[in-house]
Amino acid sequence: MSDAVSTDRSDLDALVIGAGFSGLYMLHRLRDSLGLSALVLEAADDVGGTWYWNRYPGARCDSESYFYSFSDRLSTDLLEEWTWSERFATQPEILRYLQTVAERFDLRRDIRFGTTVTSASWDDDAGRWTVGTAGGERITARFLITAVGCLSTTNLPDFPGRDSFQGAWYHTGLWPHEGVDFTGQRVAVIGTGATGVQLIPEVAQEAAHVTVFQRTPNYDIAGGNHPVTEDFDRKIKDDYPRIWARTRETAFGFPYDVAERTALSVPDDERQVIFEEAWAQGGFRLGTTFNDLLLDEDANETAAEFLRNKIRERVHDPEIAEMLAPKDHPFFTKRPPLENGYYETYNRENVTLVDVRRSPIEAITPTGVRTADGEYEVDSIVYATGFDAMTGTLYKLGITGRGGLSLADKWAQGPRTYLGIATHDFPNLFIITGPQSPSVLSNMPVSIEQHVDWIADCLRHLHEQGVERIEPTVEAEDGWVAHHDEVTGMTLLPRADSWWVGANIPGKHRSLYPYVGGVGVYRGICDDVAAKGYEGFALSRAEATAPA
Repeated sequence: MSDAVSTDRSDLDALVIGAGFSGLYMLHRLRDSLGLSALVLEAADDVGGTWYWNRYPGARCDSESYFYSFSDRLSTDLLEEWTWSERFATQPEILRYLQTVAERFDLRRDIRFGTTVTSASWDDDAGRWTVGTAGGERITARFLITAVGCLSTTNLPDFPGRDSFQGAWYHTGLWPHEGVDFTGQRVAVIGTGATGVQLIPEVAQEAAHVTVFQRTPNYDIAGGNHPVTEDFDRKIKDDYPRIWARTRETAFGFPYDVAERTALSVPDDERQVIFEEAWAQGGFRLGTTFNDLLLDEDANETAAEFLRNKIRERVHDPEIAEMLAPKDHPFFTKRPPLENGYYETYNRENVTLVDVRRSPIEAITPTGVRTADGEYEVDSIVYATGFDAMTGTLYKLGITGRGGLSLADKWAQGPRTYLGIATHDFPNLFIITGPQSPSVLSNMPVSIEQHVDWIADCLRHLHEQGVERIEPTVEAEDGWVAHHDEVTGMTLLPRADSWWVGANIPGKHRSLYPYVGGVGVYRGICDDVAAKGYEGFALSRAEATAPA
């Protein structure tokens, strides 16, 4: 349903923005578990969130499919019935999965598609949120819950002359649904983050020539993708109780155990064997080999050099290999993409790598891309330049709290939250996987479920206690920000200019946006807050109704 045919609503218990993993599970809990009146607003024409928009060639998840899904908290039957075709599922398969969830739980009847939120204002007198849409609709609800994802607002750099380009251009985060045929074309790809790493090998197989513009090389890890066999599928399904228990306890929400040893505590040759075994398994298991890779620079360097050597082994031209080998930041301080044939792509004759740190992009011209060293004429440009992560979409919603304070203004010097879920002066607002929660540093569905379940339990508690409003105290918020910063300072993560710290967006406040204390630790903190009657939150009970 679109804005053009919908009507104003003023009777909702909860309004949810976004129909990806977060919004679908939140709607299910609100409506089917709590019996609340709830509505989801979604800008797209169907469910899926990021998996609706990101349809570029090669798009796939970098968490293993069998746990990049809803757990037994949603449905044990669905876990048994759904079989993933690959170890790391592609975008079309993930989208089909989410569509199946929407159909199975009849969620679409409470979702308005094609509806873009333009404002969300708290009315302190009425104790309700009023949400405005691009179609002129106004909807009010007691609780507002954002489920907009961490990577949903695209970052399109403002290169001089960008709009003068006479060919076709695309952004990986807003890919045409009909697809793009690059056969015989000269294609420029700007950006070598996760989307670029996935897209470039695919485009190189079609295009006459691909010119890749790289600013910062990354430590890309071998994905080791393969089809899911019947035996593997059965083994996973039989082991799901243990798998879900582990995802909820570990630091990053993966069912992998981190070895209880430091990198420098073993001899060099033994460490090399350990790294090789993890590399052969594929995925993020390299990060589980030692427990101090993100804490100690010397330990980290052992993994970094291992990965640099892997690049040198796979790229034939030594000069290109060194251009692709990171040397200016520790391993895993920027999001390490999983790759499947990315480095081998640079052995192709139709692929050119341009180092834009040495020779910056000066302008987009009508016929191509001009750097300090010259112009590259192309037929199409792909911007694989990522997202305004974690806060970009929240700010676009136009959220204003008590006294007309905008969320963007309150967070101008960096996010200030309690648990990454709520923020002072914004009563009855809940943020799923917001800044200062584990979010993008974890297996997302696990963090999403934890947030949704916590919010649902909180709303149940408020109803049972006759509480109308909930809001973090200033003291609790200050304490969480201080804790977040303290934990951040114990790691190497602030050492890199990554989107994790907002460095990819000009003018964005520089701080580490996700919480790095660990998924299991974070869950325990949240559970403790709830067990203590939502300690750190101010709860306002409804006034007694006068007798007739």
